[in-house]
Amino acid sequence: MIIAMFLAHLVGDYVLQWDGLAAWKAREMKGVVVHSLILFLTTAAFALPFKPFWWSGVLIIGITHFIVDAWQFYFKPRISPLLRFILDQLAHFFFIILALVLGGYLVWGDLVGGILESARAMPVLTTILGYAFLTMPAWVLLKFVIYAMVNGQPPNFPAGPNKFIGITERLIISTLVAFGLFLLVPLVALPRLIAEWPRVTQGGSDGVYVAELIASVALAVGVGLGISLLA
Repeated sequence: MIIAMFLAHLVGDYVLQWDGLAAWKAREMKGVVVHSLILFLTTAAFALPFKPFWWSGVLIIGITHFIVDAWQFYFKPRISPLLRFILDQLAHFFFIILALVLGGYLVWGDLVGGILESARAMPVLTTILGYAFLTMPAWVLLKFVIYAMVNGQPPNFPAGPNKFIGITERLIISTLVAFGLFLLVPLVALPRLIAEWPRVTQGGSDGVYVAELIASVALAVGVGLGISLLA
């Protein structure tokens, strides 16, 4: 259940939040409601194989997710986009953990140990979690962190087709690392850099581009190493 709830969050909050929904959520409360409903249904679906009637936990996660997002919609705290993103995710994960503790799946005194034990007990689901993270969650995280560190400004959303190219690269790199094929990683990362470098330098965004590429490869390698340890 532990890994399933983390996976449900990644899928509901990122993978199933397409660009149009993200824009709608920022513009109207109806968008927040629709997004929260998708998150609720995703959480219920992922809980179903483990405990079909765990409505207490599903409701805690779904309702608190809506409250956190609705609060940000109405009050819009005057903090940096990166800090707002971090606090938003910390709040969501806190309530996920709270639901798991109340459900008897985790204990406050050994959260890390309980999560690691669950990850080792369900290597296939944990691998899926790792791959899910490398898709939209990693893309959003990289945008917030890199733009804040390099340019000191909010990220540029959406990013067009490069978003999906980067996701594909991360998935391939992670798989290569998981199988110990480290020497093939540059063959995946370098072609796009070589092909796009002239356009990037002309646009004056070479610093952001390189930092984002390096961080993207590092995330993929890290997830690949984690997957290999579960094997």
